[in-house]
Amino acid sequence: MQNAADHSGEVEFVIFTSGGQSFSLDIRHVREIRGQSAVTPLPHAPEEVLGVTNLRGAVIPVFDLARCFALGVTADSERNVIVIAMNGTQTIGLLVQSVSEIVSFPRADIQDAPDMLGGSAQSHISGLVPLQEGMSRVIDLPSLIQRRMPVPA
Repeated sequence: MQNAADHSGEVEFVIFTSGGQSFSLDIRHVREIRGQSAVTPLPHAPEEVLGVTNLRGAVIPVFDLARCFALGVTADSERNVIVIAMNGTQTIGLLVQSVSEIVSFPRADIQDAPDMLGGSAQSHISGLVPLQEGMSRVIDLPSLIQRRMPVPA
């Protein structure tokens, strides 16, 4: 996210559900949204890493977003999708229950996440955006990726 003091302009978010909760990701990080596809498990991978999948010749890791935030395991469903997200040159897949909409918010409407829950999962939330049915957590994708992926040498 940009500096909190920069409230000019608007930001577009992809809103999706994972672990029964609403999450948002800046659309600039979203490469595509695709149906759930075959994932090859990797031995000794962290529990939130489902494995890898082939994306037009590139092998990318796929994370169960619900597990990343300690919200249980994403149950198999026809509605599940994989959000292909990018941070710089790193590409990952995020398994989510469903994508609901793309919304635009003035930067001033993005609220800081309260620092009352603690824990590593909380550090991957950079803010909250208001929705008609409550609030959606804004994912800090760089933080989420850095914690789970080794830094190239």
